[in-house]
Formats: sequence, structure tokens, C-alpha cells
Amino acid sequence: MVAEAEVVFQQSLPVVLDIDGVSSAVISPLSSPKLGIRRSTASVPGGLSTSPVEDGCDSSVPVYVPAIRSGSYADIGPKRFMEDEHICVDDLSSQVGCLSELPNPSAFYAVFDGHGGSEAATYVKQNAIRLFFEDDKFPQTSEVNSVYVEEVKSSLRNAFLQADLALAEEGSISSSSGTTALAALIFGRLLMVANAGDCRAVLCRKGRAIEMSHDHRPINLLERRRVEESGGVFEDGYLNGELSVTRALGDWDMKRTPHGSSKSPLISEPEIKQTALTEEDEFLVMGCDGIWDVLTSQEAVSIVKRGLNRHDDPARCARELVMEALRLNSFDNLTAVVVSFVTGERVVPLEKKRCFSLTPEAFRSLRSLLDG
Repeated sequence: MVAEAEVVFQQSLPVVLDIDGVSSAVISPLSSPKLGIRRSTASVPGGLSTSPVEDGCDSSVPVYVPAIRSGSYADIGPKRFMEDEHICVDDLSSQVGCLSELPNPSAFYAVFDGHGGSEAATYVKQNAIRLFFEDDKFPQTSEVNSVYVEEVKSSLRNAFLQADLALAEEGSISSSSGTTALAALIFGRLLMVANAGDCRAVLCRKGRAIEMSHDHRPINLLERRRVEESGGVFEDGYLNGELSVTRALGDWDMKRTPHGSSKSPLISEPEIKQTALTEEDEFLVMGCDGIWDVLTSQEAVSIVKRGLNRHDDPARCARELVMEALRLNSFDNLTAVVVSFVTGERVVPLEKKRCFSLTPEAFRSLRSLLDG
């Protein structure tokens, strides 16, 4: 059963925060020359840090920070074209260099599910570092406190909006091309997830699925209300008869509202959730809607957990998740990212079957008893 994220902040407990309400608001390699991203084979070391996640923490008391490792896998599925893109950066500080001082560890992951062609998804992936981290509003400090969290949240929201505007201004990208966007940032033990669209991020906490994002689809009642209040309509389950999502980057042929209307029913503003990671948190799963069309959040978590128990390889877990979705006849492109927060020593092993042997004397006694 999927545990819904809590909405109330309590410093003494690990919680998931819904930052924005509705009213506010491939087969591709893991490296990209344009991004300058290299897939590191070394994991970011975990251990203890004296940096607080919230104000009011005693900085002299060491707190847990995760050991970060990731892996990904993508498949074109039964479709003719691949429109998914994704990013895995286990050590973000090595990518931004002197551009920004970041907490340790720092990591960045994203999944982009394109529609109307792959141009929008590809553009956002190739320009992600610039759009997300080369912004003057991105906080320049390594201390994770409540002020830092608010600044990251504001910068993350601004990055989505700037990416959306960049797609409108880029002449080589069709106005009918768009992409959903799901991004996860890890700073120290802070996990922050921003989502616009129907990709999904799910945190495994002691084996339970904690959804770190909401699917922005017509079946989401709050989204449906927001769309209708903005003048949008749903036809056969599609926004204005065209899109199956209610938030996305790009799609400017739909966002340019007629008759001077100030609001478009299709928006790029992300919903943001955050949580402070603890030793109870095992991994994060991110996937495009092709995964979630055929698997529940808890089913995906169980598949990944079994995989980590067997081989402790996040990349193999991502592949196993995609393969299971294909076996269940998913009809879309498929992309999965698995971010592990634990080292192999902390992975709970599968229960082993015990074998017993009998001494010759015991065997003869048992044989005599059975023979009567």
C-alpha cells in the first residue's frame, strides 16, 4: 500500500513536504558532451555530517547523510520513436565546478518524457546544467538550513519556468513539441523533487513506497479543477482534446491563449516536495509514465528492493524494472532511474534457506522409526 506524503512539518520526524499547492503554482547514454556530465563509477561517500537540514538543529550533533549511487535504463518499447531523455549526476559539485558552492553530498537526477517529437526533451536535457544551476538565484552556500531550502525551492521553480520560455524562443523547436519534467536534487540529507507532468518519483522508506510527486493528469481532481477554472476542457480524457497531461514544458501552440486570456490551462510550474533523508530511506525510483501505466508505486519499489538484495546494482535494478513493464505490455517508451542511499553492507539480504544434515546414527534411527 502506498503511503501518501505527509503535509505537516515536524523536525523530530522524517517527513515529506508538499511545497506547492495546485493553486500555486532513452535509449540514451548517461553522459552528454553538451552537458559535460560524466557517469562516475565511484559512489558519493555516506556517513555523518554536522550540517543541519533545518534551523534549530544542534550543529555539534552529527547527522546521517546518504551514500549515493545510481543507475538507469531506457527502452524504446513498442513505439517507433524514442522521446524520453534522462540525467544522472551522482556528484553535482564536480559538474558545476566553481559556479556554485554546494553541500556534500550533492546530486541531480531528471527524467524528461517528450511528446510531439523528441526536440523539447532533448533541448532541456542538453541545457539542464545551465538552466538549473547557472542561475544567479541559486544559493551559494554549503550549509543546508531552512533558508537554503527555500532558496533552492525558488531556484528550482524558476528553472522550470526558464526552460519553458527557452523552448518558446528556440526557433529550431516546433511549438507543438513539449516534454514533462521530473527533477530530483539531493543536498546533504535533503531530498527535493520537482514535477510537471506524469513522470513519477517514489521513495522507498523501510520497504514502503512514499510518492514524492503527483501525476498531473485529468484524473487528478485538483488538477482537473485548476484546468477548468482556467478555461480548459477535457475531451475523451485529453486536455483540450490533445494532451494527456496538464503540466508540461513547451507545447507553446497550446499555451498561447486566444483573445488575450491571461491564463493557460497548460502550465509549466512544478509541484515540489521535500524530505529529510534518514537511515530508514533506502532508494528513490524515478520513471516515465510508461512504467506507472502498468506498475503501482509499491510494486516498483518491491522489484527494486529485491534486485538490490540480490546484486546491489542500481543499474540492473533499473533494467529489471523496465523489463517488467515491457512484460506487462506497456505501450510507451520506458525510462527508469534508481538512486540508492545505502551501501551494500546495509542492504537487507534475502532470507536464506537452511539445510540440515543427519549423522549416520541419526539417519539409521530415523529409518528404523519410519520402517516401523
